Amino acid sequence: MTTFTSDLLRLLDTRGYIHQITDAEALDTLATRQIVPGYIGFDPTAPSLHVGSLVQIMMLRRMQQAGHKPIVLMGGGTGKIGDPSFKDEARKLMTGDVIASNVASIKRVFEKFLTFGDGPSDAIMLDNADWLDKLEYIPFLRDIGQHFSVNRMLSFDSVKTRLDREQSLSFLEFNYMILQAYDFLELSRRSGCRLQMGGSDQWGNIVNGIELSRRVDGTQVFGLTTPLITTADGGKMGKTMNGAVWLNADALPSYDYWQFWRNTQDGDVGRFLRLFTDLPLDEIARLEKLEGAEINDAKKILADAATALAHGSDAAEIAAETARKTFEEGSSDANLPTVSLGAEGLTVVQANVALGFAVSNKEARRKLAEGAIRVNGSVVTDPAFTLSAGDKVSFGAKKHGLVTS
Repeated sequence: MTTFTSDLLRLLDTRGYIHQITDAEALDTLATRQIVPGYIGFDPTAPSLHVGSLVQIMMLRRMQQAGHKPIVLMGGGTGKIGDPSFKDEARKLMTGDVIASNVASIKRVFEKFLTFGDGPSDAIMLDNADWLDKLEYIPFLRDIGQHFSVNRMLSFDSVKTRLDREQSLSFLEFNYMILQAYDFLELSRRSGCRLQMGGSDQWGNIVNGIELSRRVDGTQVFGLTTPLITTADGGKMGKTMNGAVWLNADALPSYDYWQFWRNTQDGDVGRFLRLFTDLPLDEIARLEKLEGAEINDAKKILADAATALAHGSDAAEIAAETARKTFEEGSSDANLPTVSLGAEGLTVVQANVALGFAVSNKEARRKLAEGAIRVNGSVVTDPAFTLSAGDKVSFGAKKHGLVTS
């Protein structure tokens, strides 16, 4: 096991963030001598990021906690192309207005996790459209393109996967890795950035940027990736039956966000506490040893802490109290997700789909037949059952919603 001397790498290591580092010894030494600016890029493909991006956001938070400078790079330029890494097909191209709207919406998330300002370790937010949109094609090909080998680019796993499956990889997408490498070069020049971080699927792109900075400017920069975050059963982190777990409260209510963490598998509690909360490591060590029904206390602490970071402590307290009333007292609460009757009324099938409990009418009917859906505590099996204002709809044991007028 590597023993690090810098607060930065020790913190990242003990919390479980480190998968690969390009030159661990040199980065460790640098981090003991100076404030290291480091960045992670986020493409604005939707109005909100989801929990699949949370480990990267928390890495920037850890940087700041260790006294270093986080750089949030919004992909207003690269978002016009879309990262092809390990995608089965090309992303749909977005208009400039959609990208700008998504960037504005996503920015709100980072203000919860980072302190922005003009100080040495204050976070800054940049947009790569500021330089990518101004590039001239021929000069860029001549000055930057000459440093990239197509042979090597074809060898990257993210590219090989698409080609091996005989899935189309457009020339537009193929250029993404060059643009990401150029981002690192620009950030090195503009902000003294010395570190790029990302998920393990970004290793090839990060290495490209490191080599470009060395070849063009003779600057030593570094890369660090996190392991792929999967659940104890091998599933992908943040993927649920009802879709993505969004970070913005206007995309996913705080109660649902709290419930996502409360439903963590027993085997993931300790790891998720280290990655996604600020709880001390000795307290986490105590919590992850709990067994049986007591592990649920650790899950509630995880849900409280994770929700407080993303949505604020007040929202976390309300969500926890709503859950307590729903599960422990069996009562309704105004903070549960709601669905409106509307002018034409509402069936139990329509309500479960509208609340996001079932992904389709077919699934809702199947759950009705299985006796998994209740209204006001009573099992309902008739798909045509109509609801009234004030009814509480329960889907399984953990999903509850209220019908409003």
